Amino acid sequence: MAQHNPWPDEGNTGHIWDEDIRELDNPPPLWWMLAFYAGFVMIVFYALYYPTIPWTDSHYKGMAGWTQVEEYKEDYQVLENWRDQKFAQEEEQLAALPLKEIIENDELKTYAVKTSKVLFGDYCAGCHGAGGQGNPNFPVLADDNWLWGGKVDQIYTAIEKGRIGNMPARGMMGNLNDEEVEQVADYVIALANGNGDDASVSAGKAVYQKGMCLACHGPQGKPLAANGATNLTDQIWRFSSERDEVIKTIKYGVMVKKDGELAPNTRNAVMPSFADRLPDAEVNMKRLAVYVHALGGGQ
Repeated sequence: MAQHNPWPDEGNTGHIWDEDIRELDNPPPLWWMLAFYAGFVMIVFYALYYPTIPWTDSHYKGMAGWTQVEEYKEDYQVLENWRDQKFAQEEEQLAALPLKEIIENDELKTYAVKTSKVLFGDYCAGCHGAGGQGNPNFPVLADDNWLWGGKVDQIYTAIEKGRIGNMPARGMMGNLNDEEVEQVADYVIALANGNGDDASVSAGKAVYQKGMCLACHGPQGKPLAANGATNLTDQIWRFSSERDEVIKTIKYGVMVKKDGELAPNTRNAVMPSFADRLPDAEVNMKRLAVYVHALGGGQ
């Protein structure tokens, strides 16, 4: 910056660079000054019109009575009204038609599936995973393995009334001793891997039949009906395929109660009823049943 000012009468500030670049001291234009002062007026107006000033226990509500929450609710209601009008026919069909007709109507089925994703995320994904892949100790919905049946009406019943798993505790009841529990666990694991006839698990096979496991799971590990019992011949596990976990399930059972409470170490397998949990429950249970049916290639 130069130390002298070759233009003393120009009205510059004396700050000069590269010999002739200088900072002038001219007043701003009138329009700019008016806009500047108008900004102060708008600050006062804004502070009085909108809620801006904090008090010790609340805040100034503003002359407009405006809040972000109320604006959100109004905008959301506009969206809901538009949806109600645009999809009124589809919603009427979902409410009126039986589930069988809904899944046979490709357009209506697609509509039900698309409008179920947020609903499924809010009410089902916590246990069954965002894509129905199942979280630990909760059933997978994205396969074709069903404990209570995979027909769309059966899925609807599960959503409407809930499900409670049950399996006696073979070890706790004294039906099997610890050695027999381990033997039948090895047999069950072998069944899942297609090795149920191996001589190495013959003792477990005998225990399986002696312990009345076949009453629910069938003589060959396949349940004779959709009664909540698992298919032991595939590699889909309700809880875990780890040997210690299989032993735990056999020994302590599922939903075994003692003195009115769940017994220690027993498996907890409860799905609550959603008839009183869902908004517009009747139509939304239909919607979710169609969605879950589509996830697992329902029966």
